[in-house]
Amino acid sequence: MTVTSQPDQHSSAGAPDLAQLLRPVVRESSVSEVAKRLLDHLSAGDIRPGTRLPAERQLAEALGVARSSVRGALSALDVLGIIEIRPGSGSYVREGTSEFLPRAINWGLMLGQRRTQDLVEVRTYMEGVSARLAAERATDADVARLEEHLQHMRDAGGDVTAFIDADIAFHLETARIARNTVLSDILHSIRALLQVWMERVSDIEGTVSGTLCEHDAVLQAVRARDPEAADRAMAEHMRMASARLRASVDGTGDGEG
Repeated sequence: MTVTSQPDQHSSAGAPDLAQLLRPVVRESSVSEVAKRLLDHLSAGDIRPGTRLPAERQLAEALGVARSSVRGALSALDVLGIIEIRPGSGSYVREGTSEFLPRAINWGLMLGQRRTQDLVEVRTYMEGVSARLAAERATDADVARLEEHLQHMRDAGGDVTAFIDADIAFHLETARIARNTVLSDILHSIRALLQVWMERVSDIEGTVSGTLCEHDAVLQAVRARDPEAADRAMAEHMRMASARLRASVDGTGDGEG
């Protein structure tokens, strides 16, 4: 049975129908599983911002689940700001992809989404390459800028936003110093991951002190023009940062470093 959604003035011409893209959930679905399936398509770019989603009944038929599961999933995505439920009108994908991507990543982390896990893994390796190249190619002026970002992190105090901004700036500066345009572009493109990553772990004990020490080790290796040390320091930072992220996702809140 083909399920279609009604066109909407906000929908882009030729955009695929979400209900046609969906496949039935094989086993009994929970709200989180339905939300994950919807998010897979929303975050993949299959459905454009502003598109009206099919009705609950249509989504339930397409997924082979109860309408209550669909209703709960839509409510969760609405709370996260990924969709907007308009009473009497329907559910719409929110405008503003720059805001949508961090929410999608955050939700993906909570659900253990494979795409998001892969993104975290790839970022870990890319950061190591970035640090190694930065140590090989840094000028005195480059090192001074990197040190300035670290100082901004120290000066942030209890201002979480300022700390996160300075942290992201440090990593993007390291990529710039590496002087590899492809690497720099990729790391800039996953800036949303860096933002969500730090937001999730910012309240875990030891995050600030550990992050400062780890960044300082990277800085010292770049200053010494020691690629091996820079790679090791960044690898250790990524290992500890990943542990803090896992602690946040698992809800243990006991990550160290």
